[in-house]
Amino acid sequence: MKVYISVTNDIITDQRVNKIALSLQKLRVEIIIVGRKIKRKVQITSKPDKHKLMRLIFNKGPLFYAEYNIRLFFFLLLKKVDILVANDLDTLLANYLVSRIRKKKLVYDSHEYFTELPELVDRDFVKRVWSGIEKWILPKIKYSYTVCESIARIYSEKYNIDMHVVRNLPVYIRDLPKPGINIRQANEKIIIYQGALNLARGLELAIQAMKFIDNAKLIIIGDGDITADLQQLADKHELHNKVIFYERMPYDELMAYTAQADLGISLEEKMGLNYYYALPNKLFDYIQARIPVLVSDFPEMAKIVNDYGVGLTVNTSDPGQLASVFKEMLENQDKRKLWKQNLEKAAVKLCWEKEEKRLLEIYSEII
Repeated sequence: MKVYISVTNDIITDQRVNKIALSLQKLRVEIIIVGRKIKRKVQITSKPDKHKLMRLIFNKGPLFYAEYNIRLFFFLLLKKVDILVANDLDTLLANYLVSRIRKKKLVYDSHEYFTELPELVDRDFVKRVWSGIEKWILPKIKYSYTVCESIARIYSEKYNIDMHVVRNLPVYIRDLPKPGINIRQANEKIIIYQGALNLARGLELAIQAMKFIDNAKLIIIGDGDITADLQQLADKHELHNKVIFYERMPYDELMAYTAQADLGISLEEKMGLNYYYALPNKLFDYIQARIPVLVSDFPEMAKIVNDYGVGLTVNTSDPGQLASVFKEMLENQDKRKLWKQNLEKAAVKLCWEKEEKRLLEIYSEII
């Protein structure tokens, strides 16, 4: 049995897609991942053997999505396939059409609340196009899952479908990797952000908060649409020694850096419901690295942090107030001791080895 998994990004660095593909191999199916070729500097070491990377003419905007779906449609139409898996709304159209023409099973893996992405909030026409595709296809989808309960509930109620939840949890790390580079100098404290450097991630606020903190660094690891803007902001406030940027790196190396930190942050802003209901990968990576977390006081993130007692939530747009929370979390040793104890317990429970059972149950029914 052949399963084709489609994504619009570079499959080499998509942790969720690769974890799911490797897990599905336990069901003795052949996995082929279809993505696009992107210039990159990092690779992951654990991925399925079979994949197809398409080199596209357009790499962003409407022409990119159109080109990708047209090419994906004809690629899948001519392949021997039993199950089609569409990752996110931007791959769904081609997969749906092929599934109808060839009468094949279709699975929808929604990584986020796509039509509520910050990039679409102020773009009415583009949002209407994606919403139209969603309204047309989702009610016809029999098999689907997403990353958190809130988004699953929205889709289930909106389209009268049974959408399951498969959270994007990391593989359990028993022994943290040793760092190749020591990012700490003397007794300074380390605050870390890892992930995409995009709009509404709260990074501007975090950078400005560093003006009010001594003997601490903010380490930002990743890249994205606003990388240059963030670097300019740090330069503007003369924070060269307090805000350090690292490019995206392989997961094992990333976790070696993260494990050195004293605090991990995920400060998404409420720009669209996608972030409001977000349950980001980095939150669980921080937990696996056994470092306390500070997250936006949004439903899904707050539930994890409060239920497992691994940090604090915050609701502020003031750099000075955020700096005060940073200081409290870095200096309150009683709280830090409790958080560390809870992190050990949470890391065992919030891992892919537990979560993949949900995934395999879904696909066992499909197969």
